[in-house]
Amino acid sequence: MSLPSPSANRAYCDVSALCAGTVDFPLAWVLEGAKEDERALAPALFFLLRHSSRKETFLFDLGIRKDWQNLPPVSVKYVTEKLGFRIDVPEDAAETLSRGGSLKPSDITYICYSHLHFDHTGDHKPFTKATVLIGEGARPLLENGYPKNPTSTVPAEAAPEGRTRFLDPADWPALGPFPHALDFYGDGSLYIVDAGSGHFPGHVNVLARTSPDGGWIYLAGDSAHHWSLITGEGKIAKTAHLGCAHMDIAASEAHIGRIRELMKNPRVRVILAHDDPWYRANKDGPAFWPGKIESL
Repeated sequence: MSLPSPSANRAYCDVSALCAGTVDFPLAWVLEGAKEDERALAPALFFLLRHSSRKETFLFDLGIRKDWQNLPPVSVKYVTEKLGFRIDVPEDAAETLSRGGSLKPSDITYICYSHLHFDHTGDHKPFTKATVLIGEGARPLLENGYPKNPTSTVPAEAAPEGRTRFLDPADWPALGPFPHALDFYGDGSLYIVDAGSGHFPGHVNVLARTSPDGGWIYLAGDSAHHWSLITGEGKIAKTAHLGCAHMDIAASEAHIGRIRELMKNPRVRVILAHDDPWYRANKDGPAFWPGKIESL
């Protein structure tokens, strides 16, 4: 279950947090036993990873687009009427990245979506030179996406023509507690981890080395929406009026268990895509671009 060993010349990534919007939502949607009137804040975090020697830049997710009202009508109705989301997007991904000063959207080499929910896919259009990476499991949803299928919640435009690469984890080897992980650069600096289909088809996470001597960060996407699910103190909710945040609870719990196993390594930092405790502790601080998250 161990991770690749450190060495003096190991490649690594500098990782910076960014945020494109927030969602105020009913906690009962994600956490069993929450009161019906209890609400939570979900920052739409995304992350910039810069390789220590390659001149390539990698974004993991894009948060929420400013014109989210123009998403597929079925999606907008579902999140605003059924789930009661309250969405606020002061800055989108391109704006918050540019505010850092040293990078423009056109400087980004790769965009990797953790999955195709609207609060992760943002607006890729300003990132004109980026290759978009998407888990293979989501391909059928895109091929039958909106507007071709007016009942779809997935916009086909999330996959730009000629600039999209689908990632099939079937032949990826195991890494630590995870059955399938892709060594993206081939040097052990950044792994794309198959998160299974528990939350959503094609869901992937990222594990990146943050120092040559053994520091790591695990970007968990929507593997869990609340930290008590990671610690085991809470359980995934399933309610009659809100449904469930995960497509397959058992598969999601199995993946959460693997993350919990990973955390036995004291030098692995785990951040959720909607990690409100981490966001509150670090917003406006050096962990956010143009700064970087400190390596453990």
